[in-house]
Amino acid sequence: MASGEPIIVFDKVNKWYGNAYHVLRDIDLSVAKGERIVICGPSGSGKSTLIRCINRLEEHQQGRIVVDGTEITDDVKAIEKVRLQVGMVFQQFNLFPHLTVMENLTLAPMWVNKLPKKDAEERAMANLKRVRIAEQAEKYPLQLSGGQQQRVAIARALCLTPKIMLFDEPTSALDPEMIKEVLDVMTELANQGITMICVTHEMGFAKAVADRVIFMDQGQIVEQNTPVEFFNNPKNERSKDFLSKILGH
Repeated sequence: MASGEPIIVFDKVNKWYGNAYHVLRDIDLSVAKGERIVICGPSGSGKSTLIRCINRLEEHQQGRIVVDGTEITDDVKAIEKVRLQVGMVFQQFNLFPHLTVMENLTLAPMWVNKLPKKDAEERAMANLKRVRIAEQAEKYPLQLSGGQQQRVAIARALCLTPKIMLFDEPTSALDPEMIKEVLDVMTELANQGITMICVTHEMGFAKAVADRVIFMDQGQIVEQNTPVEFFNNPKNERSKDFLSKILGH
């Protein structure tokens, strides 16, 4: 469970798109090592932008973000250092269609970590076993279902042995029958002590896995609490409204 120094800190973080759109407003957030956080909220509330700032896929204009002791600035070295610690899984699987599953998984460890091919392949196989698709190693992505492709994407992120995993609506592009297989794999990962931040509308997953649920609206963290408290006793009118729409009560 979570302990010690926070692994991610947002301190008064602001971000604008152009001059008009204030997408993150005074974000203060501290994430403990090993903590599992689910971020939810309506579309356009800044959830994806928030997690994309953690590995500098998005730049913030004000405030500080510190990841595993490194402050994220324009310094390329700092950004590279952080990105080695942070795995990310997107809505779209972003796999290379012309490479096999195994080649997709070994590419970054061999190039980025300079891992010998044999070691990279052993690590890839171990992570394919973790996501329960070791038998698909020699197939190409387009031979797999969407759920299998997303599990390959999770395994690929794990191949860089990150301390932190970010999931940006990982099931939103999947057919309903495939959502469960991806969430099952994520639940297993969550039980292995990795720090996880997941943007999702899958409230069952939030209830089962999260240590903390964060609700965002209009670029702000409006409410945060344990899943039990958040779902059974939301404090804020906007949270209540969101939950009634998404849970249908």
